[in-house]
This record gives sequence, C-alpha cells and structure tokens, in this order.
Amino acid sequence: MTPLVHRVIARLNVGGPAMHVVNLTRGLEDRSWGGRLVAGGISESEGDMAYYAEERGVEVHYLPALSREISPLDDLRALWALYRLFRVERPDVVHTHTAKAGTLGRLAAILAGVPVLVHTFHGHVLGGDYFSPARTRFFLEVERQLARATDRLVVLTEAQATEMSEELGVADRSKFTVVPLGLELDGFAEVDRAAAASTTRAALGITDDELVIGIVGRMVPIKNHELWLRVLADTIDAHDGAVRGVVVGAGEREAELRALADELGVGDRLLWLGWRRDLPDLYAAMDALVLTSHDEGTPVAVIEAMAAGTPVVARDVGGVAELAEGHPSVQVVRLDAAVPEWATAVIRARSHAPAALDTRRRVVRRFSVERLADDIDELYRALGARG
Repeated sequence: MTPLVHRVIARLNVGGPAMHVVNLTRGLEDRSWGGRLVAGGISESEGDMAYYAEERGVEVHYLPALSREISPLDDLRALWALYRLFRVERPDVVHTHTAKAGTLGRLAAILAGVPVLVHTFHGHVLGGDYFSPARTRFFLEVERQLARATDRLVVLTEAQATEMSEELGVADRSKFTVVPLGLELDGFAEVDRAAAASTTRAALGITDDELVIGIVGRMVPIKNHELWLRVLADTIDAHDGAVRGVVVGAGEREAELRALADELGVGDRLLWLGWRRDLPDLYAAMDALVLTSHDEGTPVAVIEAMAAGTPVVARDVGGVAELAEGHPSVQVVRLDAAVPEWATAVIRARSHAPAALDTRRRVVRRFSVERLADDIDELYRALGARG
C-alpha cells in the first residue's frame, strides 16, 4: 500500500518555500510516496507561483480559508477543513511548512490522530522583526508547545538549528534535522553568461561598462530594501564609472520604496522589473546580487545567483555564512556594517567573477531536488512512516 504524505503550506507565493514544497512533492512521488500538497490563497500584493506546480504536474488542494493573515474565523474554518481531510484520507505523515500552516496543520493532524508529524522552518517569525514583543512571545510559546507533539523539526542550516534550539528554546537540539533546500538550478548553471549578459543588458538599456547591482525578492519589511537603496546611492558616489540598480520583485512596499529612491537621488539609475521568469539571464546581467535582509532562512536568491556564477554581497543573517563557506565570490557583510563598507564590497564584487564561475556546479549538486527528496525519504522512513 502506498504511504501518504499530506504537505501543508499557507500559500504558494513567489519565494523559496513554494518552490521547495512543489519540488519535494514531485520528488517523493518518484520515490513512491502518495498524498497531497495543500495550500491556501495569496494576497493581491504577492506574486502567485501556482504556475510552478502546474508546470511540474503537481496537483494542489486549495483551502481558501488558509492564508497568511491572522483571522480567527478563517483560521477555524481552515483548521476544520484540514481535520476533515486528514480524518477521511488518513495520511501516514503530515508535513507542514511555514508558520501559519505549521500551527493549523499540526493542530489538525494531532486531533485527527495522524501517526507522524514533521514541520519545516524555512525562516521564522520569532526574532522580533515581524511582531510586537508580546505577540512574538506568544508565537514562541505556541511553537514550543507544538514542538512537543511534533516528531521531527526540519531546518535548512546548522545555524538555524542552533538558533531554534539554544537561543529560542523551541525544542532540544536532538529534535532538529538539517535538510538544505532543494531547487531546480540547472537552468542557472547552464546559462551562457557572456551572451545572456550582453542580450539582457541591451534589452534593458544598460551598457556593457555599467556596474549592475541587483536585488531579488518580495518588497516586504524583512527584506530591508531601504538599506539596499542606500548602498546603491553610496556605490554611485564611490564608483568611478556608471552604476545601475535592478530591482526584481514586487509587493506591498513598492510605492514607499520608489519614493525613497527618488529622495536618495537614485530613481533615474533604477530599473523596477517586477516579477520575472527569466532570472538566469537577469543574474547573468548583474555584476553583484546584494542581499540586505533583516533575517533569512536560506535565501534562494543567493543560491540562484551562485548557480548562475554571479558574485554575491550578503548580510550575515540566517544561513548566509554557511552558503559562503568555500565560495570566495560570496562576501558576507557584518550586521552592523556601515553603508560605505557595503559600497566597497559591491565595487569589489567584479573582481570575484572568475571565482563565481568556478563553483556553479558544486552549488547545483548541493541544493538539488534529488538530494532533497532522498533526504526527506530517509527521514520519513527513520520515523517509521514506511517499512
């Protein structure tokens, strides 16, 4: 009898978690696991990645009541819908991803008597950057209680495991398993950088000699675009040649950030590209991807840039330092670094281009979908979900 895994995520918005759960669902199907991918809806300001699942033949069971926002009525509806689904279909494993789905999905699985519960922390909302101190303490206590009923907690990096166990006290370290992301990176590694850079720059109106700085991600507070804009402004002042900024993504803060760019005097040096599906070519056109986030789990944009052979300048958050190990083309910037230090690192990035090209294939192997599916298959078997 085919064992069933019901995977639950709050929404398939643009970002690493959505790609991860789709890739994992498909990879486990190839290893004879059945089950469902369950997801809620996205907000109007978010990019929708439903296409990503459709293109890979992964069917999604949508629950409209399951969403990012906290709504007591909708949350109860989502809890009841998940409970009924689990009672009727009797999955062997419920594996939840992201905070909201992790809470409602695990509560429903506990009530329905699901034998094995697994939760993946892609990032977390427990560090004080998302909510007030009182709400943060409440959510932390919820995670601690849920952890007691969860068979295994999955994190993306060793640093995250240490933070969750030792700093936040969510659970003992022995309850955490480190499983890095699994992504489709061949398209990034196989791009002809010289040809793609020339064609893409020409299409965007960028000359070959301009220093191009990129940022890729949702326009939400945690991504700290305002620091990126200040770094761009300082780089323009410090660099001898022309500098261009490329913003890939969209979100709730776009109007605010455009206004800040104008205030800083860099509006005319910026391209706001929205969500794009030609990321391999865009990374090839960049001299540096710059990540300025307040917090991250494992930033997908950094992994994609590395696979594409693009130098990276990234803030020392989440798993960034682990990503940088053995990759001299990834410069890790201190949390308290001043903006001029960032500008110096960005200007220096061009000299790291040869090293960035040398490590593309290593990155692809390290974060492959095949490795991810093998890791999770082994984990489920170790938890007794399959004989």
